[in-house]
Amino acid sequence: MSPLWWCTALGAAFLFGSFPTGFLLARSRGIDIRKHGSGNIGATNVGRVLGPKAWVLCFAGDFLKGFGPVLVIGWLAGLAGRWDAPAASMAWWLGTMAAAMAGHMFCPWLGFKGGKGVATGLGAVLGIFPVLSIAGAAAFVVFLVAVKTWKYVSLAAMLAASTLPISVLLLATLRGQQTGLGWNASPWAMPAAIATGLMAAVVVFKHRSNIQRLRAGTEPKVGAKKASPIPARP
Repeated sequence: MSPLWWCTALGAAFLFGSFPTGFLLARSRGIDIRKHGSGNIGATNVGRVLGPKAWVLCFAGDFLKGFGPVLVIGWLAGLAGRWDAPAASMAWWLGTMAAAMAGHMFCPWLGFKGGKGVATGLGAVLGIFPVLSIAGAAAFVVFLVAVKTWKYVSLAAMLAASTLPISVLLLATLRGQQTGLGWNASPWAMPAAIATGLMAAVVVFKHRSNIQRLRAGTEPKVGAKKASPIPARP
């Protein structure tokens, strides 16, 4: 595929990722989610304000807007389902993953403000099939276990994102051992490790306010009562 084709794919992934699921879901109930709770349009704040059913709908919508375009682009490029994708092509494909996340985090329809990229990022990672599927599934398991253990969605999201590059490196190492070719058996390994490492860093950065609340002991836990509107700014 030509660079022009890939640039078009990046733009498409960004546009799909920018669909403001949480904002529209809350708006359908007469609520501007940006004025409630943390003011974030992601699934966590939507669920805190509107309840668990709204969380499921928002999470599913955000997940699909990452998973769908990334997987389709990979299929059209002839990369989906391959373990031997060239490093250059894999770098472009990983770029669509980043573009979908960026569309969600910096939604152009909402003044380039958006969510924290967890659900959309998970969908985009799983869309890089099969190279990142195992890493994405492992991260989701870490997320569920962390939520069950500590009841903090933000902490679980950061831990899950941080496992992605580790899982990629472990998988590449195992495949290298099986083939006897080392890293040469996985030309996708280095681009994928770099991309998921940057992705984890962005997710942690977007949760910096949550980190402050976790340290202060004021971060809401799963099951906490619905959030009240955020105070008006002076």
